[in-house]
Amino acid sequence: MRSLATHPASTTHRQLNPAELAKAGVGEDTVRLSVGIEHIDDLLADLDQALDAV
Repeated sequence: MRSLATHPASTTHRQLNPAELAKAGVGEDTVRLSVGIEHIDDLLADLDQALDAV
């Protein structure tokens, strides 16, 4: 199983309007991280790289 980062507002919840997104607790800046079984050092390095790119 691999880790995955998604943007719910444009993927799983894209059909909701802004009020519905707020009610669901999903903001435009929300990122969902599902952690897999990678080694923790690899996962942390990938997260650091992604956050540095923002």
